[in-house]
Amino acid sequence: LKREEGRTIGAVKEIAGLLGLEDIKRMEAYDISNTNGFESVGSMVVYEQGKPKRNDYRKFKIKGFTGQDDYASMAEVIERRLQEYRQHKESGEGFGRLPDLILLDGGKGQISAVRPVLERAGVDIPLFGMVKDDKHKTRAIAKDGGEISILSKRKAFTLVSTIQEEVHRFAIGYHRQVRKKSTLQTELTQIPGIGDSRAKAILS
Repeated sequence: LKREEGRTIGAVKEIAGLLGLEDIKRMEAYDISNTNGFESVGSMVVYEQGKPKRNDYRKFKIKGFTGQDDYASMAEVIERRLQEYRQHKESGEGFGRLPDLILLDGGKGQISAVRPVLERAGVDIPLFGMVKDDKHKTRAIAKDGGEISILSKRKAFTLVSTIQEEVHRFAIGYHRQVRKKSTLQTELTQIPGIGDSRAKAILS
């Protein structure tokens, strides 16, 4: 157990060193999932001291627009997360805490979409992307204007890959759940006498 803990803390230190950060206690990672723009959702996973803190995971249903725009979706999710922080910061728990590092599933496009959201909110949180190769494997960490290779840093590579897989798994799971419910609601409205409101009530 101590050896595993040492590896995890070592991985967090490696990531901090690569990104030029002094210390990382809490990391938040974000991903977007949809099917051709249908039922877009976002996910947030939290790692503290390099370990998942599942009680702090959150799901977001994209509300600001319809259609597929992963950049705008990511910006909306971060904006809503910061709104939740303002409402809960007195508690210092869950949404009431800001992370020491934000990792986005994606590269420069996602960073460019989210950076103005942080600036408008007046918060200074290190922001990076997690870049995959053609085989959907983690390849590098994206930053403003470039990339940082993590392939040679084994501990950092393993942890970032794990975080990227976890946030992706969480996003896809939620998207499937939302899509299934939406399909079922549509099927219910085909029954004579059942409209949208009644279908929603039945599903509830």
